[in-house]
Amino acid sequence: MTTTDYATFAEFYPYYLSEHSNRTCRRLHFIGSSLGVILLVLAVITVNGWLILAALIQGYAWAWVGHFFFEHNKPATFKYPLLSFRGDWVMWWQMLTGKIRF
Repeated sequence: MTTTDYATFAEFYPYYLSEHSNRTCRRLHFIGSSLGVILLVLAVITVNGWLILAALIQGYAWAWVGHFFFEHNKPATFKYPLLSFRGDWVMWWQMLTGKIRF
């Protein structure tokens, strides 16, 4: 299996979106990312480092359920961790603002 090298995020993002064509998978990403943000805010407010770990687990667990059970593919984060992290937040924002169907 070959891996494409993306020079820019703009090149990567269409691939990222193609890996998230299933609506349930996108919804699960949105839920996990939103819970992650809430937990990070709580971690700062309560000065509780464990909530940072919980935020990461929540963010990835919901997304991976979406990939393995609904999208039926491997998360892009396994091949492109930094680009995928950025892609998660761009897609989250685009879903929040209505650019991508929720």
